Amino acid sequence: MQIAFSKYHALGNDYIVINPKDLTASLTTEQVKTICHRNFGAGSDGILLGPLPSTVAKCALKIYNPDGSLAEKSGNGLRIFSRYLWDTKFVGNDEFAIQTDGGIVRSTVFDGGKMVRVEMGKVSFDSEKIPVTGAQREVINEKISVGGREFTYCAATIGNPHCVLPLPEISAKIAHEFGPLLEVHTNFPRKTNVQFLKVIDRANIQIEIWERGAGYTLASGSSSSAAASVAHKLGLVDRNISVHSPGGIIKIEIRDGFDILMTGSVTRVMEGLISPEIFSVDLG
Repeated sequence: MQIAFSKYHALGNDYIVINPKDLTASLTTEQVKTICHRNFGAGSDGILLGPLPSTVAKCALKIYNPDGSLAEKSGNGLRIFSRYLWDTKFVGNDEFAIQTDGGIVRSTVFDGGKMVRVEMGKVSFDSEKIPVTGAQREVINEKISVGGREFTYCAATIGNPHCVLPLPEISAKIAHEFGPLLEVHTNFPRKTNVQFLKVIDRANIQIEIWERGAGYTLASGSSSSAAASVAHKLGLVDRNISVHSPGGIIKIEIRDGFDILMTGSVTRVMEGLISPEIFSVDLG
């Protein structure tokens, strides 16, 4: 059976949305990998499966990484999914709730669908919540060594784990070199997303991103939330921050208790049908 899909990107971070009503069986790990593959499939940074039923929100969402693993939360994914719900008239212009494995978020679509605002929830630096190994503590300005280099890092969670490394200069090269090593470091029992952070001024930061289960990424809403929160926690920025990534700018507002409001664009790319023939190829 062919699988209907919609594709969107949020600042170059692209996702395929599949409505579960269009599936005859659950997606397997191998199917997710194939669909996301840039050469053998439709190509994306992940799959958003929904709307799924929920008793506590308008609907629920499952987020798949391109390696087939599940992500608890994705800021860009949530903006894209919100736009999909708006496009399909499942929601209107009023705020609505989405249940994720990383908690319930509230979303509003505006500007004719081109912009989405998401209440991402609260950031925590608590080692048990993230999680990070060792005694319970706030993980701020600790040392970590990978690839023959020592970094100072902070860890945070907004429903999924993040390792933020403040540096005077950052690049895609450093993200590619050290991101994969930090992702699987033994400090992080559930692996981690990684952000290399440069503070520009009190209202602007720049990040390079290595995503758990996805790799180098042009933009990320949860990464922007975590990096902005770390910069604010360190006293380097104020509460309203523009997060610059290779894909563009995400606006983060840090409210009381590190409650995060994220605003960013979404672009509709295409709709189509995935042929079952692609699953006959063994990607190994």
